[in-house]
Amino acid sequence: MPNTYTQLYIHIIFTVRGRENLLPAKHREDIHKYITGIVTKRKQKLLSIFAMPDHVHIFVGLTGDVAVSDLVRDIKSGSSKYITENNFVKGKFNWQTGYGAFSYSKSQIDKVNRYILNQEQHHKKRTFKEEYLEFLEKFGIDYDEKYLFKWIDLSSKK
Repeated sequence: MPNTYTQLYIHIIFTVRGRENLLPAKHREDIHKYITGIVTKRKQKLLSIFAMPDHVHIFVGLTGDVAVSDLVRDIKSGSSKYITENNFVKGKFNWQTGYGAFSYSKSQIDKVNRYILNQEQHHKKRTFKEEYLEFLEKFGIDYDEKYLFKWIDLSSKK
């Protein structure tokens, strides 16, 4: 696109269907590489990625010719198929419907990258629900609780 210039940095978050802990650490690197390939094939720039057992954080630099929803659709469908075909989980793998996407300025890239790459330590202190609701509040996003991800209350499973 001649004469079109963009600077879009988007932090994308989505979860495993049912919020189950299905993404084992032993397959994390493979999942990261596969998702990176999807993003690169779409001619976008992956800045950082981290897959927790029940959700994933992806930080991308987008060009102006790709909609966030299209990129997320491609990432979710392609990685679901990859995870299933490689038997990383028992049965068919699916991501939960929906996602969060939050925009940042260029000056915040390093901070967001550190945040994403430090997910394991971060989630020792706070739940995914606490984290996600904080994002929605921080970015001033109105939401209806019934349309949010299905939450797992780990305290009731003890």
